[in-house]
Amino acid sequence: MAYKGSRIRLDVNNNVATITFDNEHEKVNKFDQGTLQELREVTDVLKGRSDINGLLVKSAKKLFIVGADINEFGALFQGTEEELLGWMEQANAIFNDIEDLPYPSLTVINGTALGGGFEMALSTDYRIMSDKAVVGLPEIKLGICPGFGGTVRLPRLIGGDNAIEAIAAGKTIKSAEALKLGAVDGVIKSDKLDIAADRFLKQAMDGAFDWQARRTQKTSKLKLGMMEKMMSFETAKGFIAGQSKGYMAPLEVVKIIEKGAGKKRDDALKIEAKGFVKLAKTTIADSLIGIYLSDQLIKKKSGDYAKQANEFNQAAVLGAGIMGGGIAYQSASKGTPIIMKDIREEALQLGMGEANKLLNKQIKRKKIDSVVMGETLGRIRPTLSYGDFSNVDIVVEAVVENEKIKGIVLAELEDQCRGDAILTSNTSSISITRLAENLKHPENFCGMHFFNPVHLMPLVEVIRGEKSSEKAIATTVAYATSMGKTAIVVGDCPGFLVNRVLFPYFAGFQILVSQGVDFKRIDKLMEKFGWPMGPAYLIDVVGIDTAHHVGEVLSEGFPDRMKFDMKSSLDVMYEAERYGQKNGKGYYTYTPDKKGKPKKAEDPSVADLLAPVQGNTVELTDEEIIDRMMIPMIIETARCFEEGIVDTVNEADMGLIMGIGFPPFRGGAFKYADTVGLATICEKAKALTHLGTLYEPTERMLEMAAKGETYYSK
Repeated sequence: MAYKGSRIRLDVNNNVATITFDNEHEKVNKFDQGTLQELREVTDVLKGRSDINGLLVKSAKKLFIVGADINEFGALFQGTEEELLGWMEQANAIFNDIEDLPYPSLTVINGTALGGGFEMALSTDYRIMSDKAVVGLPEIKLGICPGFGGTVRLPRLIGGDNAIEAIAAGKTIKSAEALKLGAVDGVIKSDKLDIAADRFLKQAMDGAFDWQARRTQKTSKLKLGMMEKMMSFETAKGFIAGQSKGYMAPLEVVKIIEKGAGKKRDDALKIEAKGFVKLAKTTIADSLIGIYLSDQLIKKKSGDYAKQANEFNQAAVLGAGIMGGGIAYQSASKGTPIIMKDIREEALQLGMGEANKLLNKQIKRKKIDSVVMGETLGRIRPTLSYGDFSNVDIVVEAVVENEKIKGIVLAELEDQCRGDAILTSNTSSISITRLAENLKHPENFCGMHFFNPVHLMPLVEVIRGEKSSEKAIATTVAYATSMGKTAIVVGDCPGFLVNRVLFPYFAGFQILVSQGVDFKRIDKLMEKFGWPMGPAYLIDVVGIDTAHHVGEVLSEGFPDRMKFDMKSSLDVMYEAERYGQKNGKGYYTYTPDKKGKPKKAEDPSVADLLAPVQGNTVELTDEEIIDRMMIPMIIETARCFEEGIVDTVNEADMGLIMGIGFPPFRGGAFKYADTVGLATICEKAKALTHLGTLYEPTERMLEMAAKGETYYSK
């Protein structure tokens, strides 16, 4: 063996060198600092030997290399621009040295090769991949761009337009597409990959392939005609500028590729490095990297819960319809059989219809075939009776959002299940502790709040009641995770975490409307800020009747800041039976488009409807309107954290991002507060306290602001 490290080894046999990535410290290969250092040492060994005629690059793991170690980014990006540029120059020198070796080289992509892993493969002359493998440069999703030559080498292999599409969208590319594009040179079944690699490299070494021409292609200028250049870059910039909505990296990628197109490799890499550093220093990258790290924290916590969970082989949902059907579909599609019970046959038909509709969409998109659809439907058993509930391990109660009815149903349900079965309630606002008063075994009960639509919304709030056991919480988290959801455990209070924090945002909106600010202006501003939809549009989507009900629960629970004497625009809409998208009229009107989706339109009659609850118009700047909307949400999120409703700021921010669409590039309420500066937030809030307690910072916030503290450690 020519080299043996803890992450990489180098073997030389029959004049062929083989670099094998095999990190002894991790389950997967990553490009951490240790791996880069060992690759530098391996490359130096290769450069010092004259008995080598070819190079193979492999992985001993199931996956090839999953990318950089994002845990290292925080400290790395805190350095100066000069330090970061110096680090990139050293890293790129390694890949250049591999690319410049005086013999042909081939990477064997046996599994996932993303980010730095794919860039490693791009540095060799050729690539073959398993038919099950995927490649891609997803750095854009972290607010940055490729930094190990991805914006230089990939365009020269597959063309500027294809590379822009792949990199600016952070696409994961399957084997067939990678071959078609020219990103790889062969796709082989996994069990034949090593044999094919040996044969391929030998042919290259014997002169069957012009590996020097391939290398020249990758290290020269990007060949583009004038028209192609215009189509590749100018059109792409226009399109991406309209789509990026607050994200810098996609447009920056186009500019980097364009600037580097007329340069040879080394100069183009310098352009990439400058672009990388520019993006790495933005608050957007800081927020998106923070989201990734928070997601890893939640996954770790979910894994710990899974170790304590009961086994579940049979689930049930009580209450069919759209929500029950969505829960049944999600459970069955991920492999857990589920009984769907209701007291009405038409509700069961509606629930099964919802599952059928969702599966048919999957078939149309070629995600599944008819066999998988049949198997999934076979895991859903609709019923009007409690027949087999004695075999059920976990139940989701999803009947009407009425405390009295839920209490009766849960008590009845408990009598039909085993004593150790876990019972959960899919409630958006009703106290889990109070619902547990109806049960003989409250320790086996907790909340399991799904967001609508179930199949699209990634979050589930698992609510801990006063008597909920760790076993109940752990099993519910494990079940949610098995359904492909991200579960966040929260404490029991009106609205729990997400709705409790959302409604002060809505309250800020109602105050603005009452002061004569046009709701359409507010919507446009908040969408420009980064929300997927403005507050009026969001209330229409949630349902004005639902929002009105939850608002009543929260005003009762937190009367000091969420109860208003004034009649709000929401009250007006509710009394006028304008319930939003569900009946086609709310703040806006809705008609089905060609695909049956509700299409929003302005309704001139709404202005007259709202006029009686609007006073004289207050003149406010755009910034003032945004502050009026965001500050109550930040303060209420801080209250939740201080009260222990949520364990960590990471989980609070992820709950807002996944539950209500908080702009990811702003990182969540706490990350946004850190970015703006807590002292600034508190100063602005104090200037608005005349509007009510809603705008009063907590004592802890004021203390942190005075000390210059942040919610996330730097």
